[in-house]
Amino acid sequence: MATQTPREGSLEAPTRHPLDWKETSFWSHDKLFQELERVFAICHGCRRCVSLCNAFPTLFDLVDESSTMEVDGVAKEAYWQVVEHCYLCDLCYMTKCPYVPPHEWNVDFPHLMLRAKAVHHREQAPSFRDRLLSSTDTLGSISALPVIAPTVNAVNRNATLRKAMHKVLGVHEEATLPPYSSKTFRRRFDDRGNPPEAIPAGPTRGRVALFATCYCNYNEPGINEDLVAVFQHNGIPVALTSQEKCCGMPKLELGDLDAVARAKEVNVPELARLVDAGWDLTAPVPSCVLMFKKELPLLFPDDAQVKKVAAAFYDPFEYLMLRHKHGLLKTDFKHGLGKISYHAPCHQRVQNIGPKTRDALALVPDTEVELIERCSGHDGTYAVKVEFHVMSMKIGKPVAKRVKEAAPAHYSSDCPMAGHQIENGLRDGTAPVHPLSLLRQAYGL
Repeated sequence: MATQTPREGSLEAPTRHPLDWKETSFWSHDKLFQELERVFAICHGCRRCVSLCNAFPTLFDLVDESSTMEVDGVAKEAYWQVVEHCYLCDLCYMTKCPYVPPHEWNVDFPHLMLRAKAVHHREQAPSFRDRLLSSTDTLGSISALPVIAPTVNAVNRNATLRKAMHKVLGVHEEATLPPYSSKTFRRRFDDRGNPPEAIPAGPTRGRVALFATCYCNYNEPGINEDLVAVFQHNGIPVALTSQEKCCGMPKLELGDLDAVARAKEVNVPELARLVDAGWDLTAPVPSCVLMFKKELPLLFPDDAQVKKVAAAFYDPFEYLMLRHKHGLLKTDFKHGLGKISYHAPCHQRVQNIGPKTRDALALVPDTEVELIERCSGHDGTYAVKVEFHVMSMKIGKPVAKRVKEAAPAHYSSDCPMAGHQIENGLRDGTAPVHPLSLLRQAYGL
């Protein structure tokens, strides 16, 4: 019987399979490398993803410089060079790869890279720097202490000390490091201005519980304050989770799945309790939203609480535009915003919700929004590491170029770190303004 020729690509919607990290075979070094070789060979024959990040150029260079000019000529130890450049943005899976499931070749490059990171993490303990940078809640809780924050911020601004950090700690001297606020959002939050009743609309129940996130609690609490102001202005009560740990995304990118599980055990029961009490969920950082919406359900597919939380979690602008669809978003804007260069973060794009931030800002009169759909190259910790910073700036250079050419009144990104990566690329004295801050400004709040 003749064998059926594999289809060249697929037009079907991608189907994401759960990550079988509890299975013994997941951790097999030999089986991992068999799968890496299989997928790398497919990627080598396709090369559609070459413009996304440095994982693919690294792979293709290894192949092209090998004795056979095929994957079988690449030393297995060199595979780690590909793995370390993948920062799990998911864009290859969601926007480029024609061989994702249900295609029979079943290529999920980001989750294969995650598996490799997890195996490497288990086989070889991460460095002190990597453990430190990925422990965002611990780092924030210490660095934001009133007696500590001024010192940390002064160190991060001091060129001489940054050179020392570059050499000793491996944090690049030119990487943007965010300041710490001694008055964190959790200390600032006051819900006394909440309206008395919630008005449901479509899938939204009209009141949200806010997962503050490490970054917008310790580093830029003003973003959370702007979110609360905008939501309350639109008649949406906002509550704050009674406790939270880091969502787990930094540890996921490190391959520390056990740490992800520990964070889940703190966060998910509290969030599920709030859902049961009638609250929808949101967070100001796209990576954190993605973690609860997509990544945790794939890591814990049989956990009913994880599913419940995922179903109730919304990107802030996704939520506002759902309300707008039902006539419940106020458009009493008092100030136009002029021309905005708006960067859509990768971890928001792969949520498959559409450009809701762009759509919301475009409702403001006298406002023009230019959408930039390209990676900034930051990825939380990738851009601050000595070995990756230069490449991160190269990846983000086209974004900064688009902003510079547009000469906008504002440039903005839902990911605060991506916004500062653009700022680092421009180096012209301007600073990003978060979309929630822009919307608050338009309302005149």
